[in-house]
Amino acid sequence: MDQRTDDVAAHHFMDWLRDAHAMEKQAETMLNSMAGRLENYPDLKQRIEQHLEETRNQAQLLVTCIERRGGDNSTLKDLAGKAMAMAQGISGMFATDEVVKGAMFSYAFEHLEIAAYRNLIGAARTVGDTQTQQVCERILAEEEAMAKWLEDHQDDIASRYLELARIPHAQAKR
Repeated sequence: MDQRTDDVAAHHFMDWLRDAHAMEKQAETMLNSMAGRLENYPDLKQRIEQHLEETRNQAQLLVTCIERRGGDNSTLKDLAGKAMAMAQGISGMFATDEVVKGAMFSYAFEHLEIAAYRNLIGAARTVGDTQTQQVCERILAEEEAMAKWLEDHQDDIASRYLELARIPHAQAKR
């Protein structure tokens, strides 16, 4: 690659790292909101709280990668991601089946993250940034584990919701 091609690749790679950081900040807001409202789903709450800690660590790892490459995170992208997460959280509060829809949305969001990290791994390889590649591979494994957990427990969450929905005055949605 010539210098211009290298510069263009590095520019896009940095943008994608900033996007991933904003995505993790969005995930943090969503997970925190969901975990704070769960009452009758202890396994889901525990797994979300575990992933919330992973997510916070992932965001910090991405900041380290961005700074090592001479950049900084995008405050605007972070704020936009948090705003979207807050809107999603608020809309969920009005759904009678909030936990079911939240689990479905989380499963879909995990797959968005998986796709983003796969792209970043390929881009890191292309620009020769093995440290960031290793970080993204680590994060990818955590995202895949969370997606797998949600996949394995989606039917349990729906069944528990339906059980609770049969009980008068039960908080099935949470």
